[in-house]
Amino acid sequence: MTPDARTAVAEAFTEEWGRVVATLIGRTGDWDLAEDCAQQAFAEAVRRWPRDGVPDRPGAWLTTVARNRATDRLRHEQMKTRKLREASDMAARHAPGDDDPAAEPDDSGIEDERLRLMFTCCHPALPLEGRVALTLRALAGLTTAEIAHAFFVSEPTMAKRLVRAKGKIIHAGIPYRVPPAHLLPERTSGVLAVLYLLFNEGYAASAGDHLIRIDLCGEAIRLARALTALMPDEPEATGLLALMLFQHSRRLARVDAAGDLVTLENQDRARWNRAECDEAEVLLQGALRRRQAGPYQLQAAIAACHAGAPTAEATDWAQIAGLYERLLEVMPQALVRLNHAVAIGMATSPEQGLALADELVAAGELADYHLLYATRADLLRRLGRDAEAHAAYRDALQRTTSAAERRFLNRRIQETDGRR
Repeated sequence: MTPDARTAVAEAFTEEWGRVVATLIGRTGDWDLAEDCAQQAFAEAVRRWPRDGVPDRPGAWLTTVARNRATDRLRHEQMKTRKLREASDMAARHAPGDDDPAAEPDDSGIEDERLRLMFTCCHPALPLEGRVALTLRALAGLTTAEIAHAFFVSEPTMAKRLVRAKGKIIHAGIPYRVPPAHLLPERTSGVLAVLYLLFNEGYAASAGDHLIRIDLCGEAIRLARALTALMPDEPEATGLLALMLFQHSRRLARVDAAGDLVTLENQDRARWNRAECDEAEVLLQGALRRRQAGPYQLQAAIAACHAGAPTAEATDWAQIAGLYERLLEVMPQALVRLNHAVAIGMATSPEQGLALADELVAAGELADYHLLYATRADLLRRLGRDAEAHAAYRDALQRTTSAAERRFLNRRIQETDGRR
């Protein structure tokens, strides 16, 4: 494939995947069929665009191909139902290359199309985890493995959850349509969670050669901006945008010239984007003034502590530990307890942090999460217990598929091996 065609397909996937899938879901009601036919359309683009050239409107081209595949599948399976009639009628009404037929008028007030689709997908009849996972899969284009990583479960477990969620949609007859404006608040928590996890996958990719996926981070931030514009009085939306900006501001300092991970304490803070930090601080203070601090605002406040420290040594770890304690009150999750252990290890002593981390190991909630073992290893290293740190770094290495993190852990293994 030529570089131009390869770039066009990659850009089309980022920009159009959700739109194509949503079009087919809206017309057929079949989530699996929609994803399969969208995949076939992109595979066809990989084959034909290098030969025929990139179409003027890639999204319309992909939608047409996917729609035709869906119609063929339904006809081949002899499904004499409303779905077949609607798909056939749709194919007759829209000539190849027409714009997305799913972009119908609505009274949601959501101008951004992709955000509108996310609100559509986050139906409150589904459990929060189910609606978030489905949205990440269908509209954000994350793989089942990436979604499983976000929820700290195995890939087969997440695959089963996705199947159950799709089954509930079918059996309960849950419609796939854009909600009116007055119903948006009941779906906001799901949309916030989708954007949060989408950004997290970009911030620290669960697999692959690169630690950071700038495209995912940028898209999550863009959508968060659209959400805050839509809901300026929702402090958690503002808090989430602030959190993203604080975290994203460090992107140039988080990896070195070779693409290897640089820990927070070793980052060149002159490379942090101060304009993004300043914007995030203004957003955070505006949200906090509403005195409705939720998990996203508290996480943003923690990130602000790091952003405001001129050096790693000047970091107010006691304040960070206190913020994590508040976060645990509203978000009592194992990952928060792990981050609290890190803060305690820095604010008081590595021994106390290690004790909290060991409690998590004993509980088994993060048994497959590499950062639990990496945290233990770092605390042990700080205590001079290099043999134990060496073993813990190996435990972490066995549990990550990120190439950048594997290189970092291998360096730590070599360092502690030399001091055992």
